[in-house]
Amino acid sequence: MQLDQPSVANMEYMLQELAEKLQVVNRSIMDAEDYDLEKYDELKWMYDMVISKGRLSASETQAFINELAAIRK
Repeated sequence: MQLDQPSVANMEYMLQELAEKLQVVNRSIMDAEDYDLEKYDELKWMYDMVISKGRLSASETQAFINELAAIRK
């Protein structure tokens, strides 16, 4: 998937992948409609970090979830 171009479909994909990787229980916080396309670069950065990191500690997971909450509408 080509994630370099901001789009709602790309946001949905990244949010679903992040939800899986971060083991988010409450998936309602991962709804693409709750994120502004203007924040795409921030979301992409987080996605790239989480995917490249591999295994995350509990504190890292919580930090990424907090960052996602901060960029929600």
